[in-house]
Amino acid sequence: MGYYHPLDERLETIEDRLNDLTLMLKEKQRTNPEEVFFDTQEFLQVMNVSKRTAQYWRDSGLIGFCQIGHKIYYRLSDINLFLNNHFQPAKAVVKSK
Repeated sequence: MGYYHPLDERLETIEDRLNDLTLMLKEKQRTNPEEVFFDTQEFLQVMNVSKRTAQYWRDSGLIGFCQIGHKIYYRLSDINLFLNNHFQPAKAVVKSK
């Protein structure tokens, strides 16, 4: 027979709770990267623009955003849409012989 200690049961309970929390976190992790949000500072760095430019884009309705209090967030899908809407394809280059 193995030795039993009262703390063993507590450790099992804690381990079970940690496993449950781990599963919950995995379920809550974003499986769709398009739903990742960037705060203003991250957005400015990603787009390499000033605060004023970002403000202009928001005021002009060029980019989607959400605002909670004074904090502004940009969804990755909105950033991609903005970039796609302003995409200029390369001109075809004609090679001479």
